[in-house]
Amino acid sequence: MIRAEHLTKRYGWHTAIEDVSFQVEKGEVLGFLGPNGAGKTTTMRILAGFFPASEGRAVVAGFDVFEQPLEVKRRVGYLPENPPLYEAMTVDAYLRFVASIKGVNRAAVGSRLLEVKARCGLEEEGQRLIKHLSKGYKQRVGLAQALIHKPEILILDEPTIGLDPRQIIEVRELIKGLAGDHTVILSTHILPEVSMTCQRVIIINKGKIVAVDTPENLTGQSASGAMLELEVGGAVENLDALLREFPQVRSVSLGEPQNAHRTVLVETEGEEDVRHLIAQKVIESGLELYQLKKKSVSLEEVFVQLTTEEEKEEEEEKEEKGEKEEGEE
Repeated sequence: MIRAEHLTKRYGWHTAIEDVSFQVEKGEVLGFLGPNGAGKTTTMRILAGFFPASEGRAVVAGFDVFEQPLEVKRRVGYLPENPPLYEAMTVDAYLRFVASIKGVNRAAVGSRLLEVKARCGLEEEGQRLIKHLSKGYKQRVGLAQALIHKPEILILDEPTIGLDPRQIIEVRELIKGLAGDHTVILSTHILPEVSMTCQRVIIINKGKIVAVDTPENLTGQSASGAMLELEVGGAVENLDALLREFPQVRSVSLGEPQNAHRTVLVETEGEEDVRHLIAQKVIESGLELYQLKKKSVSLEEVFVQLTTEEEKEEEEEKEEKGEKEEGEE
């Protein structure tokens, strides 16, 4: 449904995104995750036809964004970070106005209005001025304007920013309900947003894609191995040395004693599952093993790990380049 191929956008000397490529399948909810300034909004605006890329190609619903922009816009509903609302208008008047701009058949405007208001929870707000609505309801109106022409694709840029916790939950549920009927790209820097609403995640940092996978796969695997959590009783002071006999064990961290028990975190590397070896070693050493489990990695930890690794690689490349230039001199 959406295909981005080697998208690059430059603003003078600044490169906002570089060589960005990905696909979104029909009916999928894709999370576009990254810190502020990572290139999320730039990518969304290119796909929505707001401005062209410096390099690369984007195809939306079978149409080239740069060669057939009007065909693309007929099939895309776009909610920017700041919804394009005319606050002096009532909700109904505004949505009718947007429907006329987007080419909705006059005979169908009334039914579309009722449908999007019901879907966005705006049934009782039609005659209210938009400026009198709460931030959460203004966001609902923004989503309704994106839906009014029944687009195949929705591009939502930071849809829950500035909302209170209750409003965030409501908007998340609304977005989840759109899956299947619409293909959705959800751009955000809020990590829980992705795990709660998206089927697949793209992580972007400094204009480059660093990971593409499902939230489950990203949190279920780690490039550094696994983290094991043990609950142990007895004298655990020598446990560090005992477990480090295994080449797969990278580190051992002892927690504070609690009710004669102690939590021990063991970080392993490689693909081999060594839980049975560690359990055996703990028991053979005379300690009491109450629990041993694989500690799941959070999306936050995966995100930090991926972005930190990328920054480390960039620093190493700069150092190598500097050393090479010094050698040439």
